[in-house]
Amino acid sequence: MATGRTHRPATRSRGIPEATVARLPLYLRALTGLSERSVPTVSSEELAAAAGVNSAKLRKDFSYLGSYGTRGVGYDVEYLVYQISRELGLTQDWPIVMVGIGNLGAALANYGGFASRGFRVAALIDADPAMTGKSVAGMAVQHADDLEKIIDDNGVSIGVIATPAGAAQQVCDRLVAAGVTSILNFAPTVLSVPDGVDVRKVDLSIELQILAFHEQRKAGEGQDDTADEAGTETPAAAAKPARKGPDGDVPAVMQA
Repeated sequence: MATGRTHRPATRSRGIPEATVARLPLYLRALTGLSERSVPTVSSEELAAAAGVNSAKLRKDFSYLGSYGTRGVGYDVEYLVYQISRELGLTQDWPIVMVGIGNLGAALANYGGFASRGFRVAALIDADPAMTGKSVAGMAVQHADDLEKIIDDNGVSIGVIATPAGAAQQVCDRLVAAGVTSILNFAPTVLSVPDGVDVRKVDLSIELQILAFHEQRKAGEGQDDTADEAGTETPAAAAKPARKGPDGDVPAVMQA
């Protein structure tokens, strides 16, 4: 069986932009849902709506794959599933190791979607001796001392870090030294890696902060609307030029 070290996806060699690569999993998820419902074809508009992008961007993305659809028919769902899966490297087995089996790591280990998406959790690893041998998601947790041997034995090229921030860089360095060339980082810190190593960071607190910004802005817009209805001057109104009177400019607010 092929492993993660045999070859890497062809996206870079074919010049597919990173922004397009980032959207391919969105298309694949939408297409997989259609496939499971036995939908044979889908239009670019329907697929774009399901993936949350506009149809022009979708058609441009698919042009990089050499897939243009059929006018009046749309895209063949099963063929697109295969095409995108192949481009993402999901038609082979990708063994991964997960380091840091605390609450977050255990939750990730119990996620059932890895296998169906081309990934096999080869090992769960933790530095706490008390965790060694414990069963998580049906697998025995292994000690961090054996990390390098585990990576070598399983031909691992993808690592997942779910450790506390203070331990993440050291774990990252060991993963890279052992041959891991792609890392998914859940630790709340920025990792330093050499050229040739890809890092994707997942930070839930940052995503929540971005949502908080949007909520605050919406609340502010609501206050502005209320002020307008009540006749209170808004900043936009205050910025308007003063009215002209017979004796020149009339200030918006008269002095007492």
